[in-house]
Amino acid sequence: MARSSKAAIVLCLDVGFTMSNSASGEESSLEQAKKIMTKFVQRQVFAESKDEVAVVLFGTDGTTNDLARGDQYQNITVHRSLMLPDFDLLEDIQDVIKPGSEQADFLDAIIVCMDLLQKETIGKKYEKRHIELFTDLSSPVSEDQLEIIIANLKKTGISLQFFLPFPVDVDDRGGNTSANVYSQMHRNSFPRKGLSEQQKKGIDVVRKLMHTLDEGGGLEEIYTFRESLERLSMFKKIERRPMAWPCQLTIGSNLSIRIVAYKSVTEEKVKKIWTVVDAKTLKRDDVQKETVYCLNDDDETEVQKDDTIQGFRYGSDIVPFSKEDEEQMKYKTEAKCFSVLGFSRSSQIQRHYYMGNQVLKVFAAKDDENAAVAFSALVHALDELKVVAIVRYAYDRRCNPQIGVAFPYIKDAYECLIYVQLPYMEDLRQYIFSSLKNNKKCIPTADQLSAVDSLIDSMNLVYEDDDGETFEDLFKPSKIPNPHFQRLYQCLQHKAFHPNEPLPPIEQHLLEMLEMPHVVKERCQAPLEKVKALFPLKEVGKKKEEKTAQDIFKDNSEDGPNPKKPKIEDEEGSFSIIKLAEGNITSVGSVNPAEDFRILVRQKNADFKDVSQQLINRIDQFLENKGSQYYMKGINCISVFREEAMKLSKVQCFNDFLQALKSKVEDKALADFWEIMIQDRISLITKDEAEGSSVTSEEAEKFLAPKEKKNEILPPTDEGGDVDDLLDMM
Repeated sequence: MARSSKAAIVLCLDVGFTMSNSASGEESSLEQAKKIMTKFVQRQVFAESKDEVAVVLFGTDGTTNDLARGDQYQNITVHRSLMLPDFDLLEDIQDVIKPGSEQADFLDAIIVCMDLLQKETIGKKYEKRHIELFTDLSSPVSEDQLEIIIANLKKTGISLQFFLPFPVDVDDRGGNTSANVYSQMHRNSFPRKGLSEQQKKGIDVVRKLMHTLDEGGGLEEIYTFRESLERLSMFKKIERRPMAWPCQLTIGSNLSIRIVAYKSVTEEKVKKIWTVVDAKTLKRDDVQKETVYCLNDDDETEVQKDDTIQGFRYGSDIVPFSKEDEEQMKYKTEAKCFSVLGFSRSSQIQRHYYMGNQVLKVFAAKDDENAAVAFSALVHALDELKVVAIVRYAYDRRCNPQIGVAFPYIKDAYECLIYVQLPYMEDLRQYIFSSLKNNKKCIPTADQLSAVDSLIDSMNLVYEDDDGETFEDLFKPSKIPNPHFQRLYQCLQHKAFHPNEPLPPIEQHLLEMLEMPHVVKERCQAPLEKVKALFPLKEVGKKKEEKTAQDIFKDNSEDGPNPKKPKIEDEEGSFSIIKLAEGNITSVGSVNPAEDFRILVRQKNADFKDVSQQLINRIDQFLENKGSQYYMKGINCISVFREEAMKLSKVQCFNDFLQALKSKVEDKALADFWEIMIQDRISLITKDEAEGSSVTSEEAEKFLAPKEKKNEILPPTDEGGDVDDLLDMM
């Protein structure tokens, strides 16, 4: 198991009085620096990073550091020792750190940071030790100890980065780096001539320091505040350490190769750390949850959990199925396996057959020469013959086996097999659509084909130069963070500091992230207009209504033809051939129960309670069967029941039914049915709708809201297990 790397980072901030200066309408350098620090710490917190962060301030009114003697290392304060970043640190940066009225040498501050790192990392293992210094270089600087600082930084392996409110001109020194490009882009926003003499001297010291530390790329470690804010605008992704899955790749009963697999691609999900707390105290311990099982009787008799058993719904019946039965039913396998069942031509495995929630990269076991030779021979043979291996994969003995495909993947640095799950018969969805080729109306013209070709070419997301040799991706999904995570972290961070304020709007860079690249958008305008002209949209008039036999034979009014269809519910004496065909209705049937109910309750001497009970029985049958078609039939019955109850002043009968129905829905977990009820706004009859009701509009609205679900801890079901992201291990 690989040990996760951990870093010790010191954020060194200049709070001297010059950092608070700003032009009208602009943020001060201190505020910009605090923004960068805030975004950096936010990324660390939400990425669950193990890096430890300390904060050192220089230019403070007081002095708190271990090196302060006499007039040495004055106005430098160790604000926070090395520890994991948290929301307390974010609050400190935003509210506690204030501008000072003094100045301090930034080289002295670097020495204090080095001393802190040396002392607080003794006996601990850190992959990296790092200092990030934020300053406007306006404070006096002495180069007396510059050579000593450089020597100690090299000796201890501590890296250093500078963050300044202005770009450092590096191009006049002959360097050709990415920093040059950025400096050129923003030079006009902060001209060199606007700097003070002290700042110019500070730049020379910084350049000398960074160039000496790293002649090749030291100057690239100098960033502007603007550049840093852009880079830190995205929350950092959670780092996953590679978890190896060792196994034996078997071919038949005699050939076995030791392998190790890693997760290469898998869907990242939000870590479920939501919890229920008391709304006033915000403490979890003040809320206690208790689950009670009760019989569905008048007394709601309590039942012990040990006296319950799970059941499987089979049609309208419940088949008891205990935990022991479930264990016996499970597929039993001896151990994990990665067994080759056979080989197939790669062309036989269609791209749309790929399924599952992960992609594995399979390598030969480390430090096993025999396994490496055999595995390499297999990979190259598959590649040369253009075939793939069909594999039986089981993560461990507790998991159901999968059928998957392993195809060869050969790079300059490594070679491996890529495993992707394949579908079983039940996983495939077969659809048949009519052919467009057989319809002459759907055959495009040559101009239309050419226009679509031009549109596709103009929307190419891969940029090629004139020679066709240099390629550049204009849209890289692998480099785009999940906007859902970004938005969630933004809202959580806001609520942590401003619990009573509404959530902020979505940041613009998140909205732009999934938009079409500007280059492509400009390039495709003309082809789009051409497509629009060649494929015109025409408004189609309303088709003439088709008449059915019912429409033809339906009786019309004696006074003359009436274009409107008569409404049965509005005309008690309506009579039609349809009803004659249906015969004399004596009970609520299952074919058209809503219409049967309407007819029965309007008959003379009809018992509304008896007829409504027949309708309720039909509704219960529909809910027992489940399925959208039965749900919609039940909804129609409830709507008709509600209408007739209001007309015949049987309001209480309907309201009692709906109260009982809600209890059944909650007991039988019919949340999807109740969701339809909410969408159709079918609630209790209120006193505003009928005189016999005592229900207010507010009570009816509240009635529709479902009860909160009890949170139960369920065992994880991810068959992928702990096989985790494959980092670059080469």
